[in-house]
Amino acid sequence: MKPSATADAAAPLPRAALLAGLSIAIGGAILFSTKAVVAKLLYRYHIDAVTLIAFRMLFSFPVFAAVALWKMRTQPPLDSRDRWRIAGLGLLGYYLSSYLDFLGLQHISVGLERLILFLTPTFVLLANVAIFKRRVKPMEWAALGLAYCGIVLVFVHDLAGGSGSTILGSLLVLGSAVAYALYLLGTGEMVRRIGSLRLVAYAMCVSSVACIAQFFLLRPASMLVQSPEVYWLSLVNGVFCTIFPVFMTMAAVQRIGAATASQAGMIGPVSTLFLGALILGEPVTSVQLAGTGLVLVGIYLLSLKK
Repeated sequence: MKPSATADAAAPLPRAALLAGLSIAIGGAILFSTKAVVAKLLYRYHIDAVTLIAFRMLFSFPVFAAVALWKMRTQPPLDSRDRWRIAGLGLLGYYLSSYLDFLGLQHISVGLERLILFLTPTFVLLANVAIFKRRVKPMEWAALGLAYCGIVLVFVHDLAGGSGSTILGSLLVLGSAVAYALYLLGTGEMVRRIGSLRLVAYAMCVSSVACIAQFFLLRPASMLVQSPEVYWLSLVNGVFCTIFPVFMTMAAVQRIGAATASQAGMIGPVSTLFLGALILGEPVTSVQLAGTGLVLVGIYLLSLKK
């Protein structure tokens, strides 16, 4: 990465560069959000979350392993403390968070799942309040209130739809969002010191090994034999919903800065809502749209205060 392309540069970007960066950020957010839709399609072939996440990592692991090996050869070695921290962060942010997310998707709509995950910045803020005693401004409390009101609105709407497992699914996805928020808290200092690409590659390798090992511990090897549709959807999940979004997000941050890229990522819940309707036939109601709007406004107001 070029030093001149640091995030949030003071100088204004040329319009062409800004539009290119925004396009990359929006594309990455949409692709990453699409994993929920792909997971729902995979569940139609009667596979479970353990198998789904193992196939996802089997297809994405070679790319992250190649990047990790490249960084190992071109960067100074990490000390033992950093190695253990990356191992823990990889298990927390990309293994546990992803596993809970895919478990939850067995019970709730993709629209509700994406909205709950979108609360991750609020959990980071609340953790900063609890751990680092950060003072929260009234505007930030108002933004938190809006976001959580939106989630409650969509949750109650989905609960009234007759799905008895909505509570379980929502709690699992909520656990996923909390796990990823803790991952973000733990990576802040390490990103500045060892670089985002190196950190993500190492953490994803740890996560991949954990997901694949979990599969062989809990499932028979015969479950690797699946229909061609499962392989193709898993390839999409691993490449287009995992590898591409990771690198596209980093490229966008490099071009337009973390704050702008984060705001562009707000397209994610909206795209998931409509993709769920288009591909899965999930209804889009006025209540869901209102709840989604409240969440997006709340997160946007929080992003302005960063």
